[in-house]
Amino acid sequence: MLVKNFDKLDKLTQESTRAAWGEALLALAKKNKDIVVVSADLAESTRVQEFGQKYPERFFEVGVAEQNMAGVACGLALSDKIPFMASFGVFSPGRNWDQIRLSICYSKANVKIVATHCGLSVGQDGASHQALEDIALMRCLPNMTVIAPSDARQTKKAVEAMINHKGPVYLRLTRPNTPVFTSTKANFKIGRANVLHRGTAVTIVGCGPSLHQALLVAKKLNAEVIDCHTIKPLDKNTILRSVKKTGRLITLEDHQIMGGLGSAVTEMLAQNYPVPTHMIGVQDTFGESGNPDKLYDKYGLSSRHIVAAAKNLLKK
Repeated sequence: MLVKNFDKLDKLTQESTRAAWGEALLALAKKNKDIVVVSADLAESTRVQEFGQKYPERFFEVGVAEQNMAGVACGLALSDKIPFMASFGVFSPGRNWDQIRLSICYSKANVKIVATHCGLSVGQDGASHQALEDIALMRCLPNMTVIAPSDARQTKKAVEAMINHKGPVYLRLTRPNTPVFTSTKANFKIGRANVLHRGTAVTIVGCGPSLHQALLVAKKLNAEVIDCHTIKPLDKNTILRSVKKTGRLITLEDHQIMGGLGSAVTEMLAQNYPVPTHMIGVQDTFGESGNPDKLYDKYGLSSRHIVAAAKNLLKK
């Protein structure tokens, strides 16, 4: 569903994706009694506290033990429940990758892994809490589906899609309030990217709330903007169709450029249709404490960096 009101992009309603996830969880749990939640001592921050209060018999608090959380979630899945395990991205999958790999993915267990506080957008919490490597960790795992919704509205649709998807899913969320720019009418399908703006000069493929930066300059650049909310499985057809038209590609993500969305897209294009490419993301470094917008600008993720990258590509 195309974005049309470009003159209002800097005045949009804002809501955090982690808040939207908590709201969606409560609404869906009322209808589906198989939904259970496993928490690792961060119920309030990951927005599952209200679920625990309303459904205490379906809520499992394991404490500061992310590896145990993964094992408990796997056991619940193999008992025909639909477990959501929630923590910060730096802790899950940061600390329990082995358990996710062997217990969950190898068994194809129907576990839904929800990570909040991902990316530079965590801001003042600093480098220790800014998960910048999680997409790389998760997309390399067999049987794992990886989703990074772009705003609160899309997050709610993603949670519902996850419940209807059989198998392990990783949902990547952020902490602060961010612009809600996707349409209420836009369909959400796992593995199917959405084109937000049509253009012919350059293709911008992004995921997560940072994609809003691309929309701010899309008309100016005559850029085709693709919301690649599902990083695995990747929507090859939509991306290929676009780059065959524009001949140039920019990838955008609040994540290390190595192993993330940009890597997934360029790996696919290298085998199918190589084009001049610029990958925008964190350049092999840790973040720091600061205002999220200022961090985006310092680390090269803001709209002015997108404009500069597009101008350089247009010379090629």
